[in-house]
Amino acid sequence: MLTGAGYTLLFAVASMIGGLAIGLPVALMRISPWAALRLPSSLYVSAMRGTPLLVQIFVIYYGLPSVGIEFTPVAAGVLALSLNSGAYLSESLRGAIRAVSEGQWRAAFSLGLGYWQTLHHIVMPQALRIAVPSMSNTLISLIKDTSLVSVIALTELMLATKEVIATTFQPLPLYIAAACIYWVLSLFFEALQRRAERRLNRAHMTR
Repeated sequence: MLTGAGYTLLFAVASMIGGLAIGLPVALMRISPWAALRLPSSLYVSAMRGTPLLVQIFVIYYGLPSVGIEFTPVAAGVLALSLNSGAYLSESLRGAIRAVSEGQWRAAFSLGLGYWQTLHHIVMPQALRIAVPSMSNTLISLIKDTSLVSVIALTELMLATKEVIATTFQPLPLYIAAACIYWVLSLFFEALQRRAERRLNRAHMTR
């Protein structure tokens, strides 16, 4: 079970990195002044948020091979979690960017900065500080969502727990133990979230 917990942590972190790699450009596309960028990104977010993660896993692992696209269980699990979390992270980042006052944009433009320069140097540093709590919540949710990848025979905490139950026939204490492990992992990332918030707030106050 501890080995499975290690894989759970690895999948969650890998999916968070993948989700950020997807979510940041999607968020920028969604706030773009160009409709050609906004429409596909809005469709992606709507599809990912409007369908169950379990269905997304099935489509990627069981459905795509029918059109010649195959993934290993690890790749399929990380891809599904990354695509799903990317949609939620993009909304967190988009909301954080929108939370930066319009005056910041106007002041930057008045100094001669362009759209992307303003976004990179002025808006994003402030937006990231605002987005930390919601982004951390997504990571904590990812830790729990990794339990769904057990349906494609990916060894993580939930599948490891089921395998132990199959040999010991003690479901109640083992499921409680699994719940406690998920809880401890969540508490660990909550502590990291609070530390990140303090550091970002301190840096912001210093400026």
